Amino acid sequence: MQAKFLIIGLSLSLLLTACGTTPRGAGLEREILAGQDQVIREDGTTGTAQGNDTEVPADFAVEVVSSSNLAKYASWPAVGETSRRWINRVDQPNTRILAIGDTVNIAMWSTEDNGLLSGQGQRLINMPPQQISSNGELFLPYIGQIKVSGLSPELAREAVQTAYAKVSPSVQVQLAASEGRSNTASLLSGVNNPGTYPLLDQDFTLLDLIASAGGIDQKLINPQIRLQRGNTTYATSVNQLMNDTALNTTLQGSDRIFIENDERTYLALGATGTQSPHRFDKDRITALDAMSQIGGLEATRANAQGILILRTYPESAVRRDGTGPRHVRTIFTINLTTADGLFSAGQFQIRSGDVIYATESPTMVTRSILGMTALLFGVANQTNNF
Repeated sequence: MQAKFLIIGLSLSLLLTACGTTPRGAGLEREILAGQDQVIREDGTTGTAQGNDTEVPADFAVEVVSSSNLAKYASWPAVGETSRRWINRVDQPNTRILAIGDTVNIAMWSTEDNGLLSGQGQRLINMPPQQISSNGELFLPYIGQIKVSGLSPELAREAVQTAYAKVSPSVQVQLAASEGRSNTASLLSGVNNPGTYPLLDQDFTLLDLIASAGGIDQKLINPQIRLQRGNTTYATSVNQLMNDTALNTTLQGSDRIFIENDERTYLALGATGTQSPHRFDKDRITALDAMSQIGGLEATRANAQGILILRTYPESAVRRDGTGPRHVRTIFTINLTTADGLFSAGQFQIRSGDVIYATESPTMVTRSILGMTALLFGVANQTNNF
């Protein structure tokens, strides 16, 4: 009999302990937001908020995501984003232009026998290939220096022929050129065939280059484009490039282009489908997009009324007049059980570095306690058999 009561007593003790510390995989909303009513007074002491909009939260600020607040939140600084700029397309003539470093091949025909440019019975003269010099010129025997950079191959041919006509009136000139470094662009990552490619004409665009390189690597997630031109770097996304023809910029010689994964991430924690970092799979992700990407909520555990977005703002962004966050540490709360909450979640933008936390439903704790109570009665019934 004593053993019977000892077993029941121990079981009751465990149950009472479990009521206060039921094991869970996520916190309750009231636990996480505890202390939200604490503010810093003007004298520097901490106290309970009195509902004054100018009060400064002590530890963190809580903001409710609703249709009435979306515009205000959208005007706050876009944390986790880097400032980016791009070069819009400017139509250029569809012609090739010679540049410094290009290699030029010149062939000449002459009807003169034993002329200045040809020997006895010789009609064709192939001049050795030469690169356009740093000052944009070629050296021609009997002529000297002649400037060809900035000209199309046809205009350069006419210039060479005009110059040689003074020493050999019957001469006919053919000119061909191959691109040097100043007339090429390098696509160094994110495509099937990275490398350096010639700019075939003045209107050679970024999409032309991507096509020449075999297209974009399909394994990339929301691929981003970086274009280095001189000492300046420009950036945009492939999605924006494909949807706006004005962004299909015309390339210049020596441009360097990189196509890479979108490095922005957010973290999912609590009673969510997956608890891990997630990459942005498109340029703009809303809270509702993120819930889909992480596999939704755990149906038996999550509190759909208590979805929290934790975000850290720079100190310089903090404002007391409502034009910015009230605290560097801000928690946005979303209620997915109302129509306004669902619509608002579909418009509230997630930022890189955000933490999406799904709190645990209070009913989960109740279910755990009931389960333990049933276990206790089971133990009691078993002891009756002693």
